[in-house]
Amino acid sequence: MNTDKAGFSGIIPPLATPLDANGRLDRGALERMLAHVVSGGVSGVFILGTTGEGPHLDSELRSELVRKACAICPPHVPVLVGLCDPSAGNSERLAAEAAECGAAALVLTPPFYFPLSQEELLGYLDRVVPRLPLPVFLYNIPSLTGIEFRPETVKRAAANLPIAGLKDSSGNMAYFSAVRRAVPHPFRLFCGPEEQLLEATLAGGDGGVCGGANLFPRLYVDLYQAATQGATEQARSLQAVVHRVSAAIYSCTGEATAYLRGLKCAMSVMGLCQEVFAEPLAPLPPAARAEISAFLSAFSNR
Repeated sequence: MNTDKAGFSGIIPPLATPLDANGRLDRGALERMLAHVVSGGVSGVFILGTTGEGPHLDSELRSELVRKACAICPPHVPVLVGLCDPSAGNSERLAAEAAECGAAALVLTPPFYFPLSQEELLGYLDRVVPRLPLPVFLYNIPSLTGIEFRPETVKRAAANLPIAGLKDSSGNMAYFSAVRRAVPHPFRLFCGPEEQLLEATLAGGDGGVCGGANLFPRLYVDLYQAATQGATEQARSLQAVVHRVSAAIYSCTGEATAYLRGLKCAMSVMGLCQEVFAEPLAPLPPAARAEISAFLSAFSNR
């Protein structure tokens, strides 16, 4: 796969971070997880994002994960490293480590905590992005950061800075399409919510950063390829399967964290990693785990 700043496309799983019972990086599980997604044909992996619990991990664990993931992934599978820290200095230090380890790109969230105007956000990008040593993707997830990269802001930033693309996890297809119109190719645009992968691809998206690809990477790869190759009926059928996975695994409880807790529970059932989270998250209750286990058993035999 071409890994220059315009070359990313396809399915890039936002890798969950495997932890052991003491909250340390589970290196054996990391090897299993990476082997699992690579064998499924993914185009790269994204570590230290939302699914990877990036903001909740201490700096030592973040650095260790970057080193190990870059060492384990084969050369044709680029590693994208999330910079999900409100401290610019922390982000710059992690970016330097990522470059030294051979990562391919960085994924930058807005500096959450203080509300920022779009002009303030542009000023931040103007100051920080030139100091980062790798291609930068912006990460739009206003439900968690409280700050949106508006389409005009993305357009202005991309015109003046080495920004390769954007990952949109807003779930707002009107926004996604507006960014695509504002910033055409070769700027790369990725969809976060897997339930919208087909729609986003047909709207000019370049791929998906889909949590479910931690579980069933080939499903998401096949869906994206069908959508890009004009096999619309096949793509619709596969998208329906993705909806089934989402409904069964991400909604076992009513909390906003059900997506991540359900995903890691399913990964545990599949033997990929333990159901251990960084604080403040905790495993699902036994009844929810039983529901997910039953779904996975039936799904694997479909």
